[in-house]
Amino acid sequence: MAKEPGLGTSERCLTAESSRLDWPTAPFRAKTGGMTRGDPAIPVESPCQACGACCSYSSNWPRFTTEDDAALDLIPASFVNEKLSGMRCDGDRCSALSGKVGVATSCGIYAVRPEVCRTCLPGDVECAMARRRHGLPALTVPTVS
Repeated sequence: MAKEPGLGTSERCLTAESSRLDWPTAPFRAKTGGMTRGDPAIPVESPCQACGACCSYSSNWPRFTTEDDAALDLIPASFVNEKLSGMRCDGDRCSALSGKVGVATSCGIYAVRPEVCRTCLPGDVECAMARRRHGLPALTVPTVS
C-alpha cells in the first residue's frame, strides 16, 4: 500500500503481545439509564463485542498515528481511506466494523487494527463519549483485586 511521506513513522513498533488485553472475569456493567436490556450486565468476553460505538463515532476518529510502515502494510488497502491517513469509513462507521452497534459487533482487522483502536478502552472517557452518542449507557469498569 503506497503511503504519503511521513505517514506511519514511529519509534514504537506494535506487537501482538503489546496489544493484548486481559479482561477481568467479572462482567462489565452499564450505568443505569437508557439501557434497553433487562439485565444491565453484559456478560461477554469483552464489552466491546456488545458495543462498537467507538468504531462508529466519527469518520475522522480512526486515524493512523504512531504506526510504522510495516504495521500499516498489514491493514488491507480496502479498509484504508483515500488520503491514506486512517481507516475508510461509511459515514461515521469504520468499514472494518461488522454487526449492529449496541448489540453485537466485531472488527474485521482486529489483529492488525490501528493504534487509536488499541488505546480506546472499555469505560474510558472516549468509550463513554461514543456510547452516549449512540444512546448507550456508560460502562462501569470492575476493579480487579
